[in-house]
Amino acid sequence: MADNTLEFSESDLAQMQRFNRKLAWLPRFRIRNRLTPRLIQALLRFCQIVGTDKPLKYDLLAQNTVVYSQGASVPVRIIRPQGKAQGVVLDYHGGGWVIGNAQMNDDLNIAMVKACNVAVVSVDYRLAVNTPIEDVMQDCLCAARWLLSDDCTEFVGLPVIVVGESAGAHLAVATLLSLKQSADLLQRVSGALLYYGVYDLAGTPSVHSAAAETLVLDGPGMAEALQLLTPGLSDNERRRAPLSPLYGDLSGLPPALMFTGELDPLRDDTLELAQRWQQSAPAEVHLLPSSAHGFIHFPTIMASRVLAYSRAWLSRQIEAKTSS
Repeated sequence: MADNTLEFSESDLAQMQRFNRKLAWLPRFRIRNRLTPRLIQALLRFCQIVGTDKPLKYDLLAQNTVVYSQGASVPVRIIRPQGKAQGVVLDYHGGGWVIGNAQMNDDLNIAMVKACNVAVVSVDYRLAVNTPIEDVMQDCLCAARWLLSDDCTEFVGLPVIVVGESAGAHLAVATLLSLKQSADLLQRVSGALLYYGVYDLAGTPSVHSAAAETLVLDGPGMAEALQLLTPGLSDNERRRAPLSPLYGDLSGLPPALMFTGELDPLRDDTLELAQRWQQSAPAEVHLLPSSAHGFIHFPTIMASRVLAYSRAWLSRQIEAKTSS
C-alpha cells in the first residue's frame, strides 16, 4: 500500500480489536495527585539511563543542549540525519504535561530522520508537576522562537514541521497561536502534524460523556485532571486561547494533518479543531476505528500505516516548501 493512502483492511481492524482486549486489563492513565507522575517520571529516566543509545544504533547522534530566545532558555534534544537536512521537525512529546521528556520520542523521531531526511528538535519542556501550565507553554514557545529565528544558524532557511502528540499536540498548537505575534517566524512553519491532542482544557463533550470503560485514559477522571492542571480558573477562563487552542484565531496557521481514535475520550478535541482549522487552511483529519488514545505506539499494522502516512505527508510539505 502506498504511503499516500490510508486504508485499513478487516484483518487490520481485527488485530486492533484483539489488542484492545489486552488494553482493557491495564490500568487507565489518570492524574489525581503529584506523587504518581513523579514516580513514573523517575522510572522513565532510570530505564533511559540503563537502556541502549537508540540513535547510535542507527548511526545517528543525539545532542542534548540548551537553547535561548528573548532571555528565556529550554533544553532540547537534536537528532540529525547523516547528510544535509532537508527540513526540521519541532517535536513536543506527550505525557499529560506531567511525565515524559524529549528522549522518550527517540523511536518515532529516528524514523522521521531516516525516512524524511530531516533533523528533529525535541523540546524538553518543564513538567506541570512543578511548573504552572503557562510556564510550560512559554518553554515551548522559547524553543520555537529559537528554531525559527536567525539565532539558529544551522537551520536557517529550512522548512519546519511542528509535531505534537496528546499534551504535546496541545503545546504545539498553543505555540503556533502565540507565534501569530511574530508573523515572520510563523511563515517558516510548513505544517503541523498532530496526534490525538487536548485542545479544550474545560473538556469537550466526548471528555464529559466518556464511559468508565475507556481504554488507556481514565474517562471520568479527564475533566478532573484538566482542573488540576489549571487550578483556580473557571471553565470560561480555561477556554481562553492559547490555553485552550480550540478557541483561538486559527487564521494564518499552516496546513495540518490530524489523527484521533474512535475510542479516545479526547476525540472531539481533534474533530472540532479540524473543523475550525479548515476554515483558514488545509486540515486533513482521520478518525481511526477501534483505536484508543496513544495508538501510534501500539504494535499493530494500523499504527504502522498511520506513521508511514504521516512521514509521507511530512515529506510532501517539505518538498512543496523547498520547490516554491
